[in-house]
Amino acid sequence: MKKLMTILFIGLISLSVNAQEKVAKIEFKETTIDYGTIEKGANGFRTFEFTNTGDAPLIISKVSSSCGCTVPKKPKDPIMPGESGEIEVKYDTNRVMPIRKTITVLSNADTPTVSLKIKGNVIDPSKTSVLTKKEKSVMEQ
Repeated sequence: MKKLMTILFIGLISLSVNAQEKVAKIEFKETTIDYGTIEKGANGFRTFEFTNTGDAPLIISKVSSSCGCTVPKKPKDPIMPGESGEIEVKYDTNRVMPIRKTITVLSNADTPTVSLKIKGNVIDPSKTSVLTKKEKSVMEQ
């Protein structure tokens, strides 16, 4: 009977060790991309790089943006453990305004929702500001 209990105990321990679930983990190189100040019509493509640091394949199910002016593209295939991938983002730089957008990534990772951000400012160089500083004041001329 003692032998049987020992075998059952060892069997239960080995089952619990094998029952530990493998999970994918997504780790981004950066979660915010700063476009800086760019001109109207400039290249709006940027890339968020990430690595699957888990021990299961990473599947990105959906990538969406907070505005139609930002179009994200997710990888089609699963990212295997230890491998890297990219989420491409294209911002419409024909809109002259500050950039403050959020890209939401949904996956099977241990943290299933990740928010990425882009920021910057799009200017139109053909428009001059009435607030530009002059070399000398009216009094000094």
